[in-house]
Amino acid sequence: MTPRRQRILWVDDEIDMLRPHMLYLEGKGYRVTGVANGPDGLHLVEQEDFDLVLLDEMMPGMGGLAVLEELQRLRPGLPVVMITKSEEEHLMNEALGRRISDYLIKPVNPSQIFLTCKRIFEARGLERGATVREYVRQFGAAQETPLGDWGWREWAAEALSTARWDLALDAVAEAHLRESFDARLLELNRAFGRFVAGRYADWIGAKAESRPLLSPQLLPQKLVPFLHAGRRAALIVIDCLRLDQWLLLEELLPAAFRCENDVYYAILPTATPFARNAIFSGLMPAEIASRHPELWTDAQADEIGRNRFERELLRELLRREGLGARRFQYAKVTSRADAEELLRQAGSYADLDLVATVFTFVDTFAHGRSRDALFTEFAQDAAALRAHLRTWFERSALLDLLHEMARQERVTIVTTDHGSLAVRRPALVGADRQVVGGPRFKRGRALTVDPEAGLLVRDARAYGLPAGAGAETHLFAREDYFFVYHHGRHEHERMLRGSFQHGGISLEEMVVPVATLTPAARG
Repeated sequence: MTPRRQRILWVDDEIDMLRPHMLYLEGKGYRVTGVANGPDGLHLVEQEDFDLVLLDEMMPGMGGLAVLEELQRLRPGLPVVMITKSEEEHLMNEALGRRISDYLIKPVNPSQIFLTCKRIFEARGLERGATVREYVRQFGAAQETPLGDWGWREWAAEALSTARWDLALDAVAEAHLRESFDARLLELNRAFGRFVAGRYADWIGAKAESRPLLSPQLLPQKLVPFLHAGRRAALIVIDCLRLDQWLLLEELLPAAFRCENDVYYAILPTATPFARNAIFSGLMPAEIASRHPELWTDAQADEIGRNRFERELLRELLRREGLGARRFQYAKVTSRADAEELLRQAGSYADLDLVATVFTFVDTFAHGRSRDALFTEFAQDAAALRAHLRTWFERSALLDLLHEMARQERVTIVTTDHGSLAVRRPALVGADRQVVGGPRFKRGRALTVDPEAGLLVRDARAYGLPAGAGAETHLFAREDYFFVYHHGRHEHERMLRGSFQHGGISLEEMVVPVATLTPAARG
């Protein structure tokens, strides 16, 4: 097979005068496309794949630095070489500060351009090789590590390391490495399931130093201190966001923010009615049902209204924290119309102490794969789902809102209620007719399942959940299992296999991101 020729896009308003340079590069084996202005170049980058951009800094209309900013938004990893007639130091510093690959001063000769391109391409090849070698080294070392000795801190660190490797292997595109990674992740989740089954009940009611940060403690620990200090703040909860997805989206954050990443453990079940209500209330579900029965519905039975009291729960949390006088705005974005209305209002929030927002797009997109053939084509695996989420984020109201929060100099907490994972293996569940839940979580009586596939909990209170009637039990899926019944078994297996679900026990569902974005101007 003939190796793919590397593609170069050259953007220069004097491109016709650079034809000899382009022919020289073509003669060296590269495919070169030339355009005379920035907008045409950006359009091509949106439509086609390029390996490097040669960019003139001083062009009429849209200048090189403006084009560079858009290029980094569209394709953050795309190498860019800035070419200019200016030798002014501040221009060089500004371009280099935006992480360009090189900076050349006109006039440039063809061999100079060729050597620059060659060096960049060879460096990227070396980076891929280094990634492969480092992964093989770490994978070998990991095989010698006894997972049974880990505590919650080690599991949190492993979740972060695994998410970063997941992204790094996307760039390498080595099938055998991806296979070994997937096998390792399955092994990790098997051990993590045993760890959670043995420790989770001990975390409920335990002192902070002896347990991980859980959903109910998230806002008291991450948000409330800023409000007590008199800082204006924002809370953005992106439903169903995985750690690997956040690490990808983080690259697109406004430069006006400094980002400090952390993780926390989502409660069980890793399902929106439980996990997100726990965040906004600062309470475990059993406590919500006991203290505020009027704000706790039978969450699984009431699909439409399952989180309709988040505003009230947040108000109660602020009151308990001595912040009852703080003015706040809460909004939930479930549609384009909601997003447009939020952005219309956002500028008027400047005098509020807190802006709290929930975005449900990621959850909708992840679940869409199990409902719609088009979604199945879009999100064939975690890497494809990440790519489409990135495309959404680049053009989303969420990114616009982050820019507005940065303009208002708000400390902004970005987090999620739970993650998701691609389910692969069906597990047959026995139950009576009164069962609620999804593919990774069930609640009802007479529940049975293979213990390798699911964790059966008979004491709901021990897990911080409201006690049901009679002999009601809870069932949480382990590893990559999903639950099916005898009736309609094969149809459900066909529909659900490979889809992204949540509700159960896995690193991807439970160990999730929480980021603190601090306005760079204030620190």
